[in-house]
Amino acid sequence: MLKTLRKICQAGILSEPAPQPDELLRLGAALDERIGRILGRALCIRHVDAGSCNGCELEIQALNNPIYNLEGLGIRFVASPRHADLLLVTGPVAANMEAALRRVYAATPDPKRVVAVGDCGCTGGIFAEPGAAHAPPHPCRGRVSNIIPVDVAVPGCPPSPARIIQGILTAIGGPPVR
Repeated sequence: MLKTLRKICQAGILSEPAPQPDELLRLGAALDERIGRILGRALCIRHVDAGSCNGCELEIQALNNPIYNLEGLGIRFVASPRHADLLLVTGPVAANMEAALRRVYAATPDPKRVVAVGDCGCTGGIFAEPGAAHAPPHPCRGRVSNIIPVDVAVPGCPPSPARIIQGILTAIGGPPVR
């Protein structure tokens, strides 16, 4: 043991030079400052699955992993629409979810933003739009904008987490993702 300690004392402290500042850290700091200036706190998002296949949900879940670290940017998910600033809606609106989506939208305090995620949320996807008025009741109401106003649409089947972040930033007027 004594021999090892002597060797350490002779060699001194050996380390690598400090890394250069990362541009993403500056973007994150600027975004955090902008969100704080606009809202005075973190941006709170309520996710609503209006009838999707869960492909978009997997990409939304990836937003919380260490690669994207949405919480580190001052953006977090909340359980109640009463605490939300932004609604993130996925899937074509199923008939059974229409009333629930309207209630969530009404419960979200103003000013609120809505981001439709995925091809189904933006256009109705493979479910398209319901048929003519004389057709029997359709189980799908189509795109999210048929039910509530949408501020930003993020197409893709499913869109990547980076595109979802870009849609969120666009909705709040933040800097674009590079």
